[in-house]
Amino acid sequence: MALTDGGDCLLSADEPLASLQRQCGGEMPGIIAIPALLETVRKARRYQLKLARSISAQTTSDTVSAWVEVVPRADGNPGCEVRLASWQAVPLAQGDDAAAAAQTNFVDRQVAELAAVLDAGQRVLAVTSEAPDLAALADAMANGLGRAWTEFVTVSGLEHRQPVHWRLLDGARVSVEGSERQWRAVLQPRQILGGQPADGFELLLVSDTPLPPEFAPEPDETTLAARRNHVIGQEIAPALRQPIARIIANAETIRAKLAGPLSDDYARYATDIASAGQLLLGLLDDLSDLEVVEAEDFSTAPDRIDLAAVARQAAGILAVRAREKAIAIDAPRNGETLPAVAEFRRVLQILINLIGNAIRYAPANSQIWIRIERRGDLACIVVADQGPGLGSDQVAVVFDKFERLGRSDEGGSGLGLYISRKLARAMHGDLTVDSAPGQGARFELVVPFDKQAGEDNAPPLP
Repeated sequence: MALTDGGDCLLSADEPLASLQRQCGGEMPGIIAIPALLETVRKARRYQLKLARSISAQTTSDTVSAWVEVVPRADGNPGCEVRLASWQAVPLAQGDDAAAAAQTNFVDRQVAELAAVLDAGQRVLAVTSEAPDLAALADAMANGLGRAWTEFVTVSGLEHRQPVHWRLLDGARVSVEGSERQWRAVLQPRQILGGQPADGFELLLVSDTPLPPEFAPEPDETTLAARRNHVIGQEIAPALRQPIARIIANAETIRAKLAGPLSDDYARYATDIASAGQLLLGLLDDLSDLEVVEAEDFSTAPDRIDLAAVARQAAGILAVRAREKAIAIDAPRNGETLPAVAEFRRVLQILINLIGNAIRYAPANSQIWIRIERRGDLACIVVADQGPGLGSDQVAVVFDKFERLGRSDEGGSGLGLYISRKLARAMHGDLTVDSAPGQGARFELVVPFDKQAGEDNAPPLP
């Protein structure tokens, strides 16, 4: 038996409800700290109705469930009476440490403001950052490739000379010259296709303190002119990306219950928040890319690349997402090569879009094929799936801007394929599709073949 008042405070309660109130962070008397019970009491009080339902809650050691009846008080008090039955407390199962670690890494990746690729000796191979107060650090690392990353920062408590085992540096507090914020270093072993650890690490710098708006320097005339032509990429996306990333990170922390026990209902709410945030980030990226590819002066930076290697990398990036749907990705084998002349990151962007779409729309327990071949002066790569396929009317418009083929789900902005074709044609190639209802889709990306690399030994397409 328990009593509440008009402010949904728990005035008195018998055991074990009183203990559960305290274990959920509440006080006696105090506002109801059990989310499911609070929601039920509020509805009963607001609508002056007797409500009966099952509730659940989690403590640090148990999952608690009970049947509650909430009745508006008849003594003139605006509160309610709460009666409980069928009380059960089940010990929590031991958490999956690997899954929790993976979730923590995901959160860190969302909010990181500097990322660097390191070799097995923790020497810098590449670095990227958009944080203004890390610009000097990023430049120093870029100009000092091959040196240990710890030479560029001050690591709190580091008294040993290099090499220091990466586990001792993972989570270390770091100070950066030119930045007033405190940073945390995250070291993640790099992985290759199949989940095997690669010979190196990814370094992330994460700060709990956002960059003060006044830190940004006053733009010059050249910068202002560029911003007028790239409003989204230069103004809107940078301003929104970090706040949205923090929303996603916090929602994922809640969803994974890393901060403590939580009702499954609230965990699902957090999942919805994180998904919406991911959609917003994807839309920002698409709109920024759209602005770039539609600029009059847009061009790519062609280089000599191996299409087979890029395909394997794209498949590796999306391997986890594919496994979640039990979809197998059949990528080019090690040893297969197809030299081409194109911009590496743009080809990777196109392939990630094509493979990602195939994973999104193909059924579970299906397969995605990635095949390569030379066609005269062109290098071709095909991404084929076992999805629902496209009708002739859909094929005719699938590359149009903002075209979502009548879908009302959260499957994207309708810009991915439009941008991908623009990128392919900017690299003197093309992107086409061959599909029919019920027969899956077969997207073909062609770019110039690298004649200087010699004859191609890639296997023919099936």
